[in-house]
Amino acid sequence: MVNYAFNIELLKAAELGDLAEIEQLLSDGASVDFKDEAGRTALMAATQKNQIAAAKMLIEAGSDVNTRDITQLSPFICSAANGFHEILRMMIDGGADLTSVNRFGGTALLPSSEKGYWKTVQICLDAGVPVNHVNNLGWSALLEAVILGNGGRLYADIIQTLVDAGADVHLVDHDGKSSVQHAIELNQHKVVRILAKDWKEDSQFISKAKSLAKLDKYEEALNEMNAALAMDDQNTDYLYYKGYFLQELKRYEEALDEYNKALAITPNDLDFYFYTANCLRLWKKPEEALGEYDKACAINPTETFYRYHKSNYLRELGRHEEAVIEMNELLALQPNRYDFSFHQANSLRSLGKHQEAIEAIENAIKNDPTNPLYHSHKEQSIELLRKTGNSSF
Repeated sequence: MVNYAFNIELLKAAELGDLAEIEQLLSDGASVDFKDEAGRTALMAATQKNQIAAAKMLIEAGSDVNTRDITQLSPFICSAANGFHEILRMMIDGGADLTSVNRFGGTALLPSSEKGYWKTVQICLDAGVPVNHVNNLGWSALLEAVILGNGGRLYADIIQTLVDAGADVHLVDHDGKSSVQHAIELNQHKVVRILAKDWKEDSQFISKAKSLAKLDKYEEALNEMNAALAMDDQNTDYLYYKGYFLQELKRYEEALDEYNKALAITPNDLDFYFYTANCLRLWKKPEEALGEYDKACAINPTETFYRYHKSNYLRELGRHEEAVIEMNELLALQPNRYDFSFHQANSLRSLGKHQEAIEAIENAIKNDPTNPLYHSHKEQSIELLRKTGNSSF
């Protein structure tokens, strides 16, 4: 009983990043292998809150970076899926299984490509995570970056990085469409050129800065952007990269200033609301981040990109009721999106609304009938519904 109490306290201390308490609890007999009801170890708890020093201490104490919670998520894949690249590097050094997948069948590279975590993508590729792995939805990292991205500055850089690493631009999804076809249909003109290997950075300042950033030389990259802005302080590309490099240096307030300068110049460039939201997420300001998504949605209510990423973030925060509302809005705009229905079903199941989860997954099956992932998900929800005694199946 004493050890159980210590173990629970260890998870709490890990979430808070309380190093002294973690050290004391481990000394008192708390176990790094203990899991709570959700299957979380202390390392998972630290990872979810981006507690870098706590994660390091727990890994050094022998915590397994590949152990899974009840959703089949490991601390390794969790760090990549949230863009926590400092912890990700520790996970890789701590023995991460680079070919391991989440419950959707995706490696660490896929969610980082989907969500716009450029540095995480670079780290995964450098470590040897397979570039052309396809998940159970039928998507590779490249397909995810095109379909779930918006073709803007950040996603263009991620797509360029994937292509440079050997991503197959002709690999097709369950609809028989390649990244090239999707990019054309989504009017992602720059991305189309990148996929055709027909695009080159015009600005020497940006080109040099990106090369420096790849080496983690963000201060030097920042100097390049300052020099560029001294020549043209109205260039929103320069302002974006300056903001991005400041963000990587954890100078979040300064980064937001640069993004907002760009918005003052081009108020309808919705891309910058995604950047401000990402910055605020990393700054651990969830309400403000959600507000940035809302601003973009208010300007263009029919654009699915910002609402989708808002719903993603709500799921990460465990706010599934709100996530379902966003998915309803998305499905009203694009009723045939099987991935939207699948995510909606997952949130409904997390809320214990198993009948509604079944109905949502049936819409996914209707639009992607041969995908075994959806049929398996439906059977799991039916079984959960039977346990409640409310099943008509």
